[in-house]
Amino acid sequence: MDPQAWDYRKKDPAVREHMVLVGGVEHWPRHVVRDHTPTPRSRKPRSPASASGGRPAGAGDQVPRDLLPARVAQLLDADPALTAAGVTDQLGVHRNTAQAALTQCRAERMADVMEQRGITAAQAAAALGYPAGLTRRASVRAEAVLRGRQAGPYLADVARALHARGWTTTDTPPAVQYPADDECVAALVLDRPEAPAAALVWFERHGWRTSASRRHPFGSGAAWPSPGPGVRHLATGTTPAPADVVKALETSG
Repeated sequence: MDPQAWDYRKKDPAVREHMVLVGGVEHWPRHVVRDHTPTPRSRKPRSPASASGGRPAGAGDQVPRDLLPARVAQLLDADPALTAAGVTDQLGVHRNTAQAALTQCRAERMADVMEQRGITAAQAAAALGYPAGLTRRASVRAEAVLRGRQAGPYLADVARALHARGWTTTDTPPAVQYPADDECVAALVLDRPEAPAAALVWFERHGWRTSASRRHPFGSGAAWPSPGPGVRHLATGTTPAPADVVKALETSG
């Protein structure tokens, strides 16, 4: 590949995300350059991995993460029995990436049906044509998604209370996340200098705690940590009134 062709190729998000600067010079891992360099089909070797399905070992994801949900949704529309292996074969992403995206898509759709019809996750999966053997994780997550939607107004009220207190620059409600599929969590960054903590984190099973990091408020593994530097448990229950959250945060230090 000549330099001009590489200058065009490196603009691909799937390639660009791997670039690092070393002394102001652009560098890419060797496998990224190799795996993302088009070769004529007639001369492209057939690896053992491609012969048996799946992508070659060490290959980078071919679809940018921000585009993956929509692509997986399209595949699921066409085939309700879609598997993670099928996503990997068709989109060229890692098997774990494919499984996570597929679980998320199924869970969101199942939660929609559950909410609209008042039925169980298993019934929603059947209504959507999803095989029972492929929806165990999605069923667990769908139930969590419903709980997260129900918690949305409460979290929005807390966000507004923190903003009114002057600890955040906006009153935007936090996005509910599901790091382990079966629990709802959310984080509110306290981005004003006078705020008593870097961030405030909510776990549906534990309630509120502080975090020392604005960039990574959940910490490693998104687990509920023991009290320590920058981490204080606010003993106010799991869904205290927004005013009580503010008061607990004011007095917890």
